[in-house]
Amino acid sequence: MIATVRLDSELEEILNNLSKQFEKKKSEIIREAISFYAKSLEAKKKDRLKKAIEKSLNSDFYEYKLMEESLNDGFKG
Repeated sequence: MIATVRLDSELEEILNNLSKQFEKKKSEIIREAISFYAKSLEAKKKDRLKKAIEKSLNSDFYEYKLMEESLNDGFKG
């Protein structure tokens, strides 16, 4: 696939510098940047999901302990 990308002068300079520094074609730098960005977004989604699961598990455990204490109080009498 061929894509056209419009860059402002600052990004163009950054791209040119990266291309020279790493001795890579500009298109290769752009492909790597897109791949890096996509992987970064995926990692952030996984991290948010993991935190949500941990929060849910902690909340469920707390509710379980409250229920257990209530049941135990009822049987001690």
